Formats: sequence, structure tokens, C-alpha cells
Amino acid sequence: MLLDSKKSQKKYVVGIVGASGAVGEELLLVLEQRNFPVERLVPLASKRSVGKSVNFCGEKYPILETNAEVFSKENIEIAFFSAGSSISELYANDAANAGALVIDNTSFFRMQDDIALVVPEVNPNDIRKDARIIANPNCSTIQMVHVLDPLHREFEIDRVDVSTYQAVSGAGKRGMEELVLQMQKFFAFEIDSAKSEVFQHRIALNLIPHIDIFLDNDYTKEEMKMINESKKIMHADFELAATCVRVPILRSHSESITIRFKREASAKRAREILQSADGVIVVDNPKDNLYPMPIIATDKDDTFVGRIREDNFDKRILHLFCVADQVRVGAATNAVRIAEKWINL
Repeated sequence: MLLDSKKSQKKYVVGIVGASGAVGEELLLVLEQRNFPVERLVPLASKRSVGKSVNFCGEKYPILETNAEVFSKENIEIAFFSAGSSISELYANDAANAGALVIDNTSFFRMQDDIALVVPEVNPNDIRKDARIIANPNCSTIQMVHVLDPLHREFEIDRVDVSTYQAVSGAGKRGMEELVLQMQKFFAFEIDSAKSEVFQHRIALNLIPHIDIFLDNDYTKEEMKMINESKKIMHADFELAATCVRVPILRSHSESITIRFKREASAKRAREILQSADGVIVVDNPKDNLYPMPIIATDKDDTFVGRIREDNFDKRILHLFCVADQVRVGAATNAVRIAEKWINL
């Protein structure tokens, strides 16, 4: 997105809460790559990270401790939160009360009625200039609504069934480290001694149909996030069911989606719609083995979609497959795009 030339003359004091984490590090990279108007960077983290520093635009910035006073003391104007729901619960309102726009990557504010939950390509009008807190959706939700929203506007969705294949980076640095260590154990013929501390079971050479905690309805919290957040973002009330699965790849989430519409829908027209959709790239030529995969989506800022096909029995149903880098599309890039939209209001 290009920032308005007049409005973008102003630069902002930008704070990143959780600057030493996986999403925090990606935020630094995305801000730099997109030439975000940063006057001064204030990286924040827990007390144990104080004394360390981060690199941004060729300079080193010392990490400060996150506390209630730091936002006003440092005159932070835009604060990205990516350190976990408990940290957002403790300090996001302090940042907002100090005058900062808070863009929260955690789940804490997402379903609160008075907080906008935003994917800029889908519901940019939910961003208000006077907002003090804007929530960033769940990573799997973001890439799904990138695909669903333009199709919904054309055909009107009746029901969605989605199965996810979620990378270990969705569990942060420790998730990636656990997979790598377990694979090292496997190649050393020591896989039986591999420890599972981040995930419920061994993730190397395995799939785990369990992300977050199970709820009373036997869905996981991750699955219910996709269901509830999608409806809030799209301002729609179609049926949706999700099955979320952790898979042994490092980065980028994949989703197999079946969509039933209220009207007949052709794969040809769906491709045309998605080819012109913001934030979406169609990769759909099976004859040449071209379809979305994690290796083509990693480090990219778009949702890749393909395998678009009509159901064999119902002309109202389409099936497709989408992939996106959940650290970027599903977190850092979406957060920065929200800030860009807010600046241009």
C-alpha cells in the first residue's frame, strides 16, 4: 500500500511489544521493507530481554522493559503488541491511555464488541481514526477471509468447511526449535528420546489435530477463533466448521476449504474474482503441477490460492486450497497494513 504523500510526511514513534519474539522480529522486517514512517523505534520486551538490542534500518535499538509507564515516557504513538494475551491485558490500555494507537496481535481484544477486528483487504471501513485499540485476527482466519470475502460478495456463502495444516512457527520460536531438534534426533537414530514440550505429542514426522485447548463443544479454541472471527470481520452469519491440524513444517499455514454458496458458482468465475482480489495470488495450473505450497508462500505478503474446482455433485459448491505465511500475512504484515490504513484516514 502506498501511503498518502501529504499524510505520510509525518513520522511516528513506534513501539513493538514483544520485539524479541518471532512476530516482533518480523514486524521490524516488514516495517523496514514497507518504508513505514518511523521517527523513532522503541523495542519492548520482558525484563529478561533488557540489555539486548534489535536491528532496524541499519541501526541498533536497545530493548526496554514493558511496563505501564514506558508508553507515555517514550511518547509512543503507534504500539504493536505481539507478546501474548496476558501482556496485552496488562499493558494495552496503558498504551492507549498514553495516546498511542494499539494494534494487538493477540486474541485478547478480538471478540470485544467495541474493538474493531480488521483485515484491511476485507473490512477497512471498520478502522476509525479515533480508535485507540484495533485487533489483528488469528493467522488462519486472515488468509481464509482473504479468499472467502470476494467470493461471498459474488455468490453469497451459505456454509464453509475448512481443514488447516498449520506450521510449527504458529507456536513461535520454541515450536520451530522443537521440530528441528526432533528431526536431528531422528537422523541420529534417537527419535525415541525426543522430548515434546511445546506440542502435545512428537511433531516430527507426525500430525497433531489439536491446536490450543479443547472446549466443551469438543472444538479447539483455535477452531472457534476461525469461526467467530470470520463472521465478525466479514459482517456475515454463514455456517462455518473448522478442523485445525499442526503439521511438521517450519513456516506457512495451508487450508483446504469447501464453500457452499446460495447460488451456483463456477470455478472459472471464482478464478477471475480471486485474480483481482487484493492480497490474493492465484496459482492454479494442475497440469503443470502449479498450486499453492508453503515453500512458495514463505516470506511473501499475499495469500496464494489454487486447486479451485467445482463439486462433482452440487453446483453451489467449490473446493480450493490456500497457503500464506502466517508470521507475515497472518500477523506482522496485516498489523502494518492496519497502521498504514489508519495513517491515511
